Amino acid sequence: MSASNTQPVTGWDCHAHLFGPYAKFPLAADRSYTPPEALQEQYLALLARLGLSHGVLVHPSAYGEDYALLFNALAALPQLRGVIVARPGSLPSLKGLREKGVRALRYSHRSGAGANFAGSASFDDLTQMAGSLADAGLHAELWTDCKVLPGIAQALQALPVPVVIDHMGGFDANAGINDPGFRVLLSLVESGKAWVKLCAYRNLLTSQDAEAGEPFHQALLQANPGRLLWGSDWPHLRVAPEPDAAQLLAMFKRWTANDALASRILVDNPNALYG
Repeated sequence: MSASNTQPVTGWDCHAHLFGPYAKFPLAADRSYTPPEALQEQYLALLARLGLSHGVLVHPSAYGEDYALLFNALAALPQLRGVIVARPGSLPSLKGLREKGVRALRYSHRSGAGANFAGSASFDDLTQMAGSLADAGLHAELWTDCKVLPGIAQALQALPVPVVIDHMGGFDANAGINDPGFRVLLSLVESGKAWVKLCAYRNLLTSQDAEAGEPFHQALLQANPGRLLWGSDWPHLRVAPEPDAAQLLAMFKRWTANDALASRILVDNPNALYG
């Protein structure tokens, strides 16, 4: 299921979710939220509108350990890859996931989140499973933020697998690029240990100026452009009003301000990681 044997790669959206149809793929009874349906055909239409050929579907916690929707989409659409959530013992083995199109397992370690929410996996789960991830040819994806990142940075560096950090590391726009937590994120990217999804908007929801994210974007470009990805975060769960993914992509390109570099982030980097 390499990217090269499906359709020509015009670009990757590296972070999106599917929900439903609920008559066929019902949500888990124990869940923290109930989103509206976000269907496969709607996502394919979005990719076409964005001019992107490939996508990465991140298994939502609202589905618990039921991967039927994700596996169904991956089997039908070889231009897609998947990221699932699993805890120690929840799967008999991680072997064989890569052949299904899965490339990573996702974990959560965030400030202010209290106990892990329903359907998520913790950083402790990651440290327990890291060896199995490496054996299965998978990487780790981590939803975290710059407040707690310094406390786990050393453990991240010691992991035997690459780590992809969601949502630009949950930076604090008010703290600026010299915030100690953001500097730790930059060091992880600079070293090549961590990849970062350039998905800034969730960190700017309380900001009066969406352009406040650009200095963080520029700092990551300078740290290591070979470890950067872009994600739409469609369907923008629990964000109102919902942003237009086309505008988010346009903002990414405007902030990057270099066609060759934008192509590296949209095509070359995800080809290497997910292809």
